[in-house]
Amino acid sequence: MSTTTTPAAGDTASQGSAATPRWLSEQEQGVWRAYLRGSRLLEAALDRDLQSHGVQLSEYEIISMLSEAPGRRLRMSALADLVVQSRSRLTHTAARLEKRGWVRRESCLEDRRGVELVLTEAGLGSVRDMALVHVESVRRHIVDTMAPEQFQTLGVAMEAVRDAILGSGDLPSCDEA
Repeated sequence: MSTTTTPAAGDTASQGSAATPRWLSEQEQGVWRAYLRGSRLLEAALDRDLQSHGVQLSEYEIISMLSEAPGRRLRMSALADLVVQSRSRLTHTAARLEKRGWVRRESCLEDRRGVELVLTEAGLGSVRDMALVHVESVRRHIVDTMAPEQFQTLGVAMEAVRDAILGSGDLPSCDEA
């Protein structure tokens, strides 16, 4: 069902709710659909470019986060939150990265109860090589496609979305994300 117009009077699928939906205007609908398609195409293009190194965008994101972390290590639960993945999905991805020798799991340094993912020297070398491809891909597919002011506005807009969602408590638990 389109979100731009109200449903027909006899449409019972939308009835039964006490609140009246705030339908999107045609302009809002156009922006929303452009965002959906553009964000999916962008992620696919970035993923495709990293495939030249045999790695997925989600895997690269994890090892790049580790490369920037103190001691090149992060608690698995914190890393799952940073990359917006469930803990179980992160565990599966970490297993693939371990097989490549890029990461290893260790007990947390602080409390020994949790598990940290640690970037190995081999992983650091790989992420440095992949970073060249990834940065060029990001420039080609998003940064260079718009004026600097547009790119800055995009960042501000996405920060607002992030802050609103995190502040609302509407996020599923990490195990559901």
